[in-house]
Amino acid sequence: MKSFLLFYDVVPDYVERRAPYRPAHLEHALAAHERGELILGGALAAPCEGAVLFFKGDSPAAAEAFARADPYVLNGLVTRWRVCEWVVVIGKP
Repeated sequence: MKSFLLFYDVVPDYVERRAPYRPAHLEHALAAHERGELILGGALAAPCEGAVLFFKGDSPAAAEAFARADPYVLNGLVTRWRVCEWVVVIGKP
């Protein structure tokens, strides 16, 4: 199984604007976690300029599908997203 990182770039007022979409975003993330696709996820802080989500799978498809359906993406809070395969050199993901 491979590792993938989903990177989000967000709008400057992301923290203020996310409140109406946060419950749906967290529900979406919890469902992906329960399926074993999303391993870890969280916002970059101080300043909050984005987020990183760690996925496991045979391809980047689950991470890409997550982003396409994420309420934060659908409602314009995410200005850009990208998925990169992550080759872990130290530690065990």
